[in-house]
Amino acid sequence: MPKAFVNGIHINYDSYGSGDPVVLITGSGATGKMWTPNQVPALTAAGFRVITIDNRGMPPSDLCPEGFTIQDMVADTVALIEHLDLGPCRAVGFSLGAMMLQELLLAQPDLVTQAVLSATRGRTDALRTAISASESDLAASGITLPPRYAAVVHAMQFLSPRSQNDESLIRDWLDIFEMSLIAPSVNSSQRGVEVVGDRLEEYRKIRSECLVIGFRDDLIAPPKLCREVADAIPECRYEEIADSGHYGFLEQPQKVNSLIIDYFRGA
Repeated sequence: MPKAFVNGIHINYDSYGSGDPVVLITGSGATGKMWTPNQVPALTAAGFRVITIDNRGMPPSDLCPEGFTIQDMVADTVALIEHLDLGPCRAVGFSLGAMMLQELLLAQPDLVTQAVLSATRGRTDALRTAISASESDLAASGITLPPRYAAVVHAMQFLSPRSQNDESLIRDWLDIFEMSLIAPSVNSSQRGVEVVGDRLEEYRKIRSECLVIGFRDDLIAPPKLCREVADAIPECRYEEIADSGHYGFLEQPQKVNSLIIDYFRGA
């Protein structure tokens, strides 16, 4: 796994395929491997070079346990793009990664030509603030949820009712979550960075081409908040995918991949 020393820390990344570069920026508590089952093969088959990133706070990148902000993570991404000489490039962000990408478009407007912002938002509303605070309280309590219980909670929060009500499918999802959920102690330094003030007015200054993708059953980044971002960014396109929760890119990969690739190709 290649690492780059950028912005004062080590950032792990992976590169796949060849062609015009597309940088994939993941959300909180996840590594760049989240893209490899679906988005990486689709984009490389379409003729793009794909770069995935493990954000600070997620090994094998540096943990940075002293804490950091979303702006620090944006600076990491900018530095890595420049280190790998990728710019100007295309980029896809998911959840916290999309919020990072929005800030990158403001800070370095010439670095990204086209941006896809999935499951994003431009402010932290009351419920999302409460979710973040409650997760911090749980971590501070020292309580570790039993893996099977944590998997059920994860499925209820991150999957659509369509997946939850498919008895064969939900068994597979629960097994995956139980085996792959990351221990809270690993990504504790990322906790809370997604809580931001209202940035929507600032996003009116973005000049890069943007596509916002909302997932209709998303409880973490509901379509209402995604659409606010699309409405703020000038000439931004908005698409919404049905039967998809926060993990819509995994539940409906063909629809997500088609939207991304067609958008990059100018369709």
